[in-house]
Amino acid sequence: KGIDSEDLEEREKCREELRKAAVDWGVMHLVNHGIPEELTRRVKAAGEGFFAQPIEEKEKYANDQAAGNVQGYGSKLANNASGQLEWQDYFFHCIFPEDKTDLSIWPKTPSDYVAATREYAKELRALTTKVLGVLSVGLGLEEGRLEKEVGGMEELLLQMKINYYPKCPEPELALGVEAHTDVSALTFILHNMVPGLQLFYGGKWVTAKCVPNSIIMHVGDTIEILSNGKYKSILHRGVVNREKVRVSWAVFCEPHKDKILLQPLPETVSEADPPRFPPRTFAQHIKHKLF
Repeated sequence: KGIDSEDLEEREKCREELRKAAVDWGVMHLVNHGIPEELTRRVKAAGEGFFAQPIEEKEKYANDQAAGNVQGYGSKLANNASGQLEWQDYFFHCIFPEDKTDLSIWPKTPSDYVAATREYAKELRALTTKVLGVLSVGLGLEEGRLEKEVGGMEELLLQMKINYYPKCPEPELALGVEAHTDVSALTFILHNMVPGLQLFYGGKWVTAKCVPNSIIMHVGDTIEILSNGKYKSILHRGVVNREKVRVSWAVFCEPHKDKILLQPLPETVSEADPPRFPPRTFAQHIKHKLF
C-alpha cells in the first residue's frame, strides 16, 4: 500500500523497491496489496473444491487441445524433454474483461466459484494498473504508458490457470512445470503455502519462500521486451512434493495476440543500448518460443 502513500518518502521507497526487484529478480512477493484476505480465501476454497470432485465431474469441463480449445480442465502426465514426468492437473480460463469470458465453461461447483473468481479478477486488474504505473515511471515514462502499450482495460486479457499438483511418491522423477519464462506482461500467483516455485538466479535454482497473505508477481516476457531487457523475465519451474498436495492460482496478463507489436519502446533504446528484441506480435513471440 506504500505505492499510494500520502507520505512522499514512504511512497518513493516502496516504488523503488518494486522497481529494483523487477530489475534484479523479475519476481517478488507483494504484501499489503489491498485484495481482501477473505476474497483470496474464497478463491482458494473454490479452486480446491473443484479439484476435490470425482474425475468424471471434472471431465465435464475437459478442454480439447486438438481442436484448439485450450479453456477448461486438463491433465498433464507426460514426459518432458529431460525425461521427467510433468505431474499436474489444471483448469484454464479467461477471467477478464468480462465481455471476453465464457461462463458456460466455468465450474458450477463449488457454487461460489463464479462470484469469487469474478470479484478477484476485478481486484487483480486494478492491481495490474498500479504495478504497471510504477514500472512505467521506473523507465522514465509517463505513468499510463506500459498499460497503454499492452492494450489497456479493453484488450489486456487476464487468463487464470489453477495448477493442481498431487502428492508425488517419487518427486525426483517428476516436475510440476518444467523450466520456462512467462510470455505474459505480468503474472500474479496465489498458492496454498506449499513451497514448489523455483527460480534460476545467479546460476542456481532457488526455492521461493511462502509468505502469508502475499501474491507472487512475475514480470513476463512482454514487459521485458518493452523495457528492452531492463526488467527481467526470470526462468522458473515448479517442483512437486512427496507429503503435500500443492495448488497455485496463476493469472497471466496477456496483450492481444495480433494487434500489438512487441518491441523495445524507443525511450528504452540508445546507441549504447540498442534493441535486444526484434519486433513480433504476441502470437509470433509464443510461436518463436515454442519452436
